[in-house]
Amino acid sequence: MANNIFALNRRTLLRAGAALPLAGMLPQLARAEGPIKTAAIYTVPVEQQWVSRIHKAATTAKERGDIEYVFSEKVSNTDYERVMREYCEAGHQLIVGEAFAVEDAARAVAKDYPDRAFLIGSSFKPDAAANPNFAVFDNYIQDASYLSGIVAGAMTKSGKIGMVGGYPIPEVNRLMNAFMAGVKETRKDASFLVAFIGSWFDPPKAKETALAQIDAGADLLYAERFGVSDAAKEKGVLAVGNVIDTQADYPDTVVASALWHFEPTLDAAIAAIKGGAFKADDYGQYSFMGKGGCSLAPLGTFDSKVPGDVKKLVAEKEAAIKAGSFTVAIDDNEPKSS
Repeated sequence: MANNIFALNRRTLLRAGAALPLAGMLPQLARAEGPIKTAAIYTVPVEQQWVSRIHKAATTAKERGDIEYVFSEKVSNTDYERVMREYCEAGHQLIVGEAFAVEDAARAVAKDYPDRAFLIGSSFKPDAAANPNFAVFDNYIQDASYLSGIVAGAMTKSGKIGMVGGYPIPEVNRLMNAFMAGVKETRKDASFLVAFIGSWFDPPKAKETALAQIDAGADLLYAERFGVSDAAKEKGVLAVGNVIDTQADYPDTVVASALWHFEPTLDAAIAAIKGGAFKADDYGQYSFMGKGGCSLAPLGTFDSKVPGDVKKLVAEKEAAIKAGSFTVAIDDNEPKSS
């Protein structure tokens, strides 16, 4: 009971002081001795593609001595708010996570803890008036996805490409659409079989869906989810990876991968906290190729198999993207089979 009263009194005081400018609160974090106490909350296993990149960046920052880092994985949506509050009560200064299914709850927690910094994956924009300490990020890796599509278009023989995603939400849609646009650069008559499995982590279901697409004539698969490359390997067709590079596990299958690098996003947040300048901001820009937030993985085992003119085109497009003279469209509409 005593702990509950303490928590209630603390939140009451924080709400009373919520009108104070956050800039007056966060410099406390900057002056704290030692690394920033950081906690991450993940709804899926830490090895899942998207989360693994956040975990990798946080581990790197921990090894540099910039942060202390703890995390919880496989947290259910119904438990997410509770875990957030527990980390806040434990004194963690930076809370990292994804709020795609618990947006309202996550923002409510941030309002109750104005002296904490929240860096949260979200489909929505920051709201400085309501949550001055709640910054958002997203994996805007459409640049790298577009380049992987250029390679895929050159490697498909049938011109029919299967695409298996988790859910048709903006974070997935924009990558698929960019990939499809890249494919059209080198295979204008390409067609696509698009399917969503309704899960962020169900490799067997993703594999089953991919096998059906292969049976329907696809000879190259876009592996937005784990399990797709297993189907490609089993049937002897090619695959293109997403977010992480799995070619080491599928050396004869994964021809290219669009990589997400969370380091620029996290490093920008760390710098803002240390400088007492963390605020409700949109960190999505740090996933762009021009900011170092994404890249096309080395072709590796397929380097000699991808035509030279295609590699040249990829290099030219990459240079143009980084220079700002070419922009990959951000299309969040649900992709359709064609």
